[in-house]
Amino acid sequence: MDMFLRNARRKLSQGLLFWREAGEGIPVVLLHGSWCESSQWVGVMETLAKDFNCFAPDLLGFGESENPNVHYSIDLQVECIAEFLQALKLERVYLVGHSLGGWLAASYALKYPEQVARLVLLAPEGVKISGQEAEWRRMQKLLKRSPVYFKILRSLRFITKIFGLDKKFDQDWQTYQTIKPFPTACQLLFQRQQPEITAELLQDRLPEIEIPVLILQGGKDSTDALTRSEVYSKLISQAELRMIAHAGNDLPQSCVGVVAGDIRDFILGNRG
Repeated sequence: MDMFLRNARRKLSQGLLFWREAGEGIPVVLLHGSWCESSQWVGVMETLAKDFNCFAPDLLGFGESENPNVHYSIDLQVECIAEFLQALKLERVYLVGHSLGGWLAASYALKYPEQVARLVLLAPEGVKISGQEAEWRRMQKLLKRSPVYFKILRSLRFITKIFGLDKKFDQDWQTYQTIKPFPTACQLLFQRQQPEITAELLQDRLPEIEIPVLILQGGKDSTDALTRSEVYSKLISQAELRMIAHAGNDLPQSCVGVVAGDIRDFILGNRG
C-alpha cells in the first residue's frame, strides 16, 4: 500500500481548503483542534493509513487554508466540511475531531446524520459548563493585551513575585502565546457575541446522536475539559468515554499510538 502523505487543495465557495491525505479504503476524516492545524494528525495518520483512507483538512481560516474576511461560526465550518466531502465524493465517513474539531464533528453528525458512520471525539469543546462565561471574558481580556505589556511585566518580575503574581503572569503569558496565532479559533470559541456562541452549543441536541461515539480524554487535562467530555458521554446514548490517565491536552501528538489504536479498533468494531 502507498503510505506516502499527500497534500492537496480545493477551491470551495468560501475559499481555498488545504488537506493532507494518506492511505486507501474506508474514509476517515480528522478535524484538528483549536490551537493547531492538520499537521497535528500526521503521526496518527501514518498508523491509520495502513487500514484507512485518511483526510485531515486545515479548517477554513487555519494553516494553509484560505482565511477569507467572513464572520466565522460553527455552522460555517460545518458547511465547508460538507462541501469538502461532497467535492471528494465521500458519501459516508468516520469522523474524528479534537477540541474545536470535536465540536465541529458532533455538529456535523447532528446536521448530516446519514453521512457519518461513527464519531471519535478527543476532549471536545461545544457544551455548556459552569463558569464558562467568566472564562470567555477572561480570554477576551487577555487577547487585548499586547506583547509590550508582557515585556514590561517580565522586567518587573521581582515585584510580581513579591506579591505572589508571578505564577499567574506566567500562565497568562503562556496562554497568550498559544492562542494569539489562531484568530479564527479565538473568534469561534469566545470572541463572538455570547448569545451566538451559546446558540451553537450542543448539550440540548446531543441526545439526538444515535451512532456509536468514542470519547478520548486525557486524565491530566484541565478540569473544564474533563467536565465537557463527561457531559458528552452522559448525553449520547451510545457513547463510550475512555480516560487516558497520563495524557494532557495534546492527545493526537503525545499519545499517537494509543489514539491511533483506539480509533482503529473502534472503527473496525473491535471495542467492547
